[in-house]
Amino acid sequence: MSAIQNLNSFDPFADASKGNDWLPSGTEDSIHIRIQQRNGRKTLTTVQGISDEYDKKKLVKAFKKKFACNGTVVDHPEYGEVIQLQGDQRKNACQFLVEVSKASILMHFEHIGGGGGVD
Repeated sequence: MSAIQNLNSFDPFADASKGNDWLPSGTEDSIHIRIQQRNGRKTLTTVQGISDEYDKKKLVKAFKKKFACNGTVVDHPEYGEVIQLQGDQRKNACQFLVEVSKASILMHFEHIGGGGGVD
């Protein structure tokens, strides 16, 4: 009998939390950019790990203006402030953050979560 892969739960921040540390060793100053699948073809881009020296609300305002998308800052109890952007903005956010930040950027290309549609 075949296993259904779409019904498995998946934690989008699983690789960002190892044990008691927030990030794996060597990536304390890394920025993680991920994409999450929503309903059907809708996606959500999350940006985690931006230093506290940057004002995340001003970054979201710049993202929204430059990428013509909606966005917000969500306060996650375990991971701190996470930026959420509407749509697949991984490449745009990566290019923008390379210009602004000195941190290393880790872009995750796997799709997270399952939508209601069939591939």
